[in-house]
Amino acid sequence: MKVLVSDSLSEKGIEILEKGTEVDVKTGMSPEELKACIGEYDALVVRSQTQVTEEVIEAAENLKIIGRAGVGVDNIDVEAATQRGIIVINAPEGNMISAAEHTIAMMMAMSRNIPQANQSMRAGKWDRKLFMGVEVRGKTLGVVGLGRIGTEVAKRAQGMEMNIMAYDPFISEERAADLGVKLTTVEDIVLNADYITVHTPLTKDTRNLINREEFEKVKPGVRIINCARGGIINEEALADAVASGKVAAAAIDVFTSEPPTGSPLLELDNIIVTPHLGASTKEAQVNVAVDVAEQIINFNQGLPVKNAINMPYVKQEIMKVLQPYLPLAEKIGKLAAQLMEEKYERIEVSYSGEIADWDTGPVTVAALKGLLEFAMGSSVNYVNAPVIAKERKIKVVESKSKTTESYSNLIMVNIFNNGKVKTVGGTMVGTNPRIVQIDEYSIDVLPLGHMIIALHEDHPNIIGPCCMLLGNHDINIAGMQVGRIKAGGTAIMALNVDSEVNEEILNEIRAVKGILNAKMVYL
Repeated sequence: MKVLVSDSLSEKGIEILEKGTEVDVKTGMSPEELKACIGEYDALVVRSQTQVTEEVIEAAENLKIIGRAGVGVDNIDVEAATQRGIIVINAPEGNMISAAEHTIAMMMAMSRNIPQANQSMRAGKWDRKLFMGVEVRGKTLGVVGLGRIGTEVAKRAQGMEMNIMAYDPFISEERAADLGVKLTTVEDIVLNADYITVHTPLTKDTRNLINREEFEKVKPGVRIINCARGGIINEEALADAVASGKVAAAAIDVFTSEPPTGSPLLELDNIIVTPHLGASTKEAQVNVAVDVAEQIINFNQGLPVKNAINMPYVKQEIMKVLQPYLPLAEKIGKLAAQLMEEKYERIEVSYSGEIADWDTGPVTVAALKGLLEFAMGSSVNYVNAPVIAKERKIKVVESKSKTTESYSNLIMVNIFNNGKVKTVGGTMVGTNPRIVQIDEYSIDVLPLGHMIIALHEDHPNIIGPCCMLLGNHDINIAGMQVGRIKAGGTAIMALNVDSEVNEEILNEIRAVKGILNAKMVYL
């Protein structure tokens, strides 16, 4: 196997690769240079600098695996890789402790005004009173996002005798009790926390999660930390809240645009900023390099890889049958999670028809990955999805039936919480995945891109006004399907649109007479 390392990588990772493969290290290549040489390699290892675009993947005639030495895979076209059968792996745990420790370091530096005091002393001053700080003991820390990093932050804060309240819509009360944290809402955290730290992925639902409205409600003197992703906290709103004195201080490691040239966060003395250093420790860089190198060696030896983003390791003869169902199941899970919009305690995945003859374990994992990825982002993969579900006390049940009334193969996902259930079903029509059931409604939808799912009364002059609204906002409709149980009852409408529809436009649709609800989803 020939491996290309196109970004700077720890020597320990290189040493591992060299024991079982032929390695070339070529950093700083232009996109054209990468496309020109990638065709001769079986594996590619990158960090965040190399952009693995669809064009690069098309030129990669022999590429079988791409390794990202880190968590995010934003610089890799995972869909294009999947279509070519190229496995994409990452190292989601290698920098977990570094990110958690940096969060705590930022909190302490902010609390004791350490950067400001250091700068003052270097200017020849001795202003002890000016840099009066606060203790964290006995204070309340609000953790928004209780994934792996958020959990590690909570553990360390507990060691400093802080009270922990947390928001995570996909974690159970039982899991929160095990961690010793109070599970609550974002609004409750905003109203009561002395410190707020965010640890969610950046999605359309978490973008501007803490905005001007939240800053108007915060406890006076609150301190804000973001070492997760730029954009979760609105930067202009935060700067204004700090400038007004409503927010005492902030510590920010990540920005909407990096480097953050011209950001208002750089203009205020009581906002501490660092240049995206959450994973920048010697240990983390070694960990992620070693992790990815070991997975590539395992792949070369025909062994399972532990952090596959886009596909599990399955024997070739089985994969030929199951491969089309993996993206289908993942989209079913992702759609179900977006329609449920809250935590769930049990997941049931059922199979009907010919697919029931096979080992459907990987397909169930794909559905689970889609469900969890909606809440946790790209850190969820085919290997850790079952582990994360177990950690969060989510029960997963699989069932099979060889008979199905309408389809040769059918996958159904049901998610449950406190008596509520959300159902999504799908099938393959030739090589095309289709969503064929949402709750009790039969439908036929291509699960692709931006979609509006709306429940409405089944009578005339409802669908037309909705489409007119979208047209007036220059939003193109790529496809439309409706389903109902009986005439004159309720019906469901699914619109494929070419761009995201914001909340303001959705509210206009919800205001159409006969519309019962409308939800924007992305697949």
